[in-house]
Amino acid sequence: MTWDPRLMNAIDAHPYPLMFVAVSGAHLYGFPSRDSDYDLRGVHVLPADEVVGLRTGRETIEDSRDDRGLELDLVTHDAAKFFRLLLKRNGYVLEQLLSPLVLRTTPEHAELVALSPGCVTRHHRHHYAGFAHTQWGLLEKENPPRVKPLLYVYRVLLTGIHLMRTGRVEANLLTLNDEYRLPWIPDLVARKAEGGEQGTLSGEDLAFHRAEFERLLARLDAEHERSTLPEAPISGDALHDLLVRVRLHGVGAGSRQGPR
Repeated sequence: MTWDPRLMNAIDAHPYPLMFVAVSGAHLYGFPSRDSDYDLRGVHVLPADEVVGLRTGRETIEDSRDDRGLELDLVTHDAAKFFRLLLKRNGYVLEQLLSPLVLRTTPEHAELVALSPGCVTRHHRHHYAGFAHTQWGLLEKENPPRVKPLLYVYRVLLTGIHLMRTGRVEANLLTLNDEYRLPWIPDLVARKAEGGEQGTLSGEDLAFHRAEFERLLARLDAEHERSTLPEAPISGDALHDLLVRVRLHGVGAGSRQGPR
């Protein structure tokens, strides 16, 4: 895949060494529209003297810009914060870490990916159910309701169901739908692509999708009850060791860009 140089320029301007940067948001989820911005997410590593001293570095760095018509939002967390989030049933960071749309990577990124299965637990169900409820609540407040938050509802519920069933993170709605076969998903994706971020639904559409939201939420709960995933993460010690190593010695002995 060839990445727009404007994305790479934003990454190159980051003030700290980067463990990885990947694409999240609608591009990862499989339903970008022409006016979708790029959500870039990743991990930076603060040097030791900005962690142990009185003047500490920023745990989270955000850079939102419009570069000649290309809107992007680059957010990175320091490795310690990101690792703590991995151990707290946070589906967002798992999806960012495992995104196949990689713009910057290092050997340490590959190590982190290898440790990620040990961060998945049955309790990730709470993340996905909570996000689905939030998106559905936003959808019902809109007049008229938009296609975009509805696609987020379906994406997050199918990701959660799949995770409870298989232990694997899959964030792309179209890929998920190859297995779960909801026949209206391709049409919704096409409507968002054609109508952009503001594409809307009718009241009749919303009534149908409300029933599907409740059905899939119930299935998520059922898969959670059946899940054989562990109760707690098991990668904590290995993440600690990796954090100490990158803090003392840095990252990127083989630092390289992802496929372009």
